[in-house]
Amino acid sequence: MQVFPCPFCGPRPDAEFHYVGDADKPRPERGCSDEEWARYLLMRANARGAARELWVHRAGCGRWLVVERDTVTHEVAAVTPMNAERAET
Repeated sequence: MQVFPCPFCGPRPDAEFHYVGDADKPRPERGCSDEEWARYLLMRANARGAARELWVHRAGCGRWLVVERDTVTHEVAAVTPMNAERAET
C-alpha cells in the first residue's frame, strides 16, 4: 500500500484516492473533436521516473491534488492542491 500525504487530511492510504491523469497535459478546448478528446483521455506517455499527476481524494476531502512522485519507486516528492499553482502566479 502506498500512502499519500493529503494537505487537508494528513497521510492517507492510496485506496482513498483516484488517479485522474497527467497534471501537465493540456486539456483540449470545449467543442473539440471526439478524436481529440479520446486522445486526451486515453493516450498516455506512461514514462518511467518523475511524474506530476492529478489525483482526487474521493474517500476523504474530495479535493483535486497534484502529486509529484516517482513512478518506479512510488516515492512521493510533493502533494499540492490543484489550484495552488494558479494562485501563486
